[in-house]
Amino acid sequence: MVRRIKCTIAYDGTYFAGYQIQQQKRTVQGELERALSIIHKGQFVRVYASGRTDATVHAHGQVIHFDTPLSIPDEKWPKALNALLPDDVIVKEASEVAPSFHARFSVKKKEYRYRVWTGEKNVFLRHHVYHYPYQLHVTNMKEALHYFIGTHDFTSFCSAKTEIEDKVRTIYEAELIEEGEELIFRLVGNGFLYNMVRIIVGTVLEVGRGERRAEEIKTILEQKNRNAAGKTAPGHGLYLWSVSYDN
Repeated sequence: MVRRIKCTIAYDGTYFAGYQIQQQKRTVQGELERALSIIHKGQFVRVYASGRTDATVHAHGQVIHFDTPLSIPDEKWPKALNALLPDDVIVKEASEVAPSFHARFSVKKKEYRYRVWTGEKNVFLRHHVYHYPYQLHVTNMKEALHYFIGTHDFTSFCSAKTEIEDKVRTIYEAELIEEGEELIFRLVGNGFLYNMVRIIVGTVLEVGRGERRAEEIKTILEQKNRNAAGKTAPGHGLYLWSVSYDN
């Protein structure tokens, strides 16, 4: 009997070429499938994720699934996998799900967070926050984020490299959390385009520095032109925070 196992995983993306498998490159998917192959005594097991993350991007709550003929109890999967995974990937929890569940296609909401450090350079944070030591107008940034809430065409806020034609997405929540010298962008939506969060962050930071007005966000969305938005913030400040499903 084949069982479908859903896992929530976390990883430090610093030394990965991204989530998705790539030939001769270290990836999160590659490490997961290597570990599963060992558990299945050499049999290849394909892993499916809620979505890809780029090189240096982290995950606090990525979700994957795979099918297995093994009868390992749910609570034993994290221990079995973690014993074979490198230190920068961890399986947090696992459970059997219905065969109809799909880590990618069953997604209802995703939450991303982006960390910005505004204080003095901190060598211990260099791989995990975007160091941005400038005076920022946080009130204006919060106002700018408000314009993203709702259903919009996000062509202006996705990489020109994307091959996806439908660029309409819904953002349910967009907020800026202040924690001392750290600013955390929090975005919750039904889906995100390639580099969408990073371009939103880069553009809102320009609002914070007074290079743009908050109300310009509405116009940028309407233009549907990547060149109208700001720079793409670097990957190492970004975290796939959580993925939500029906249940």
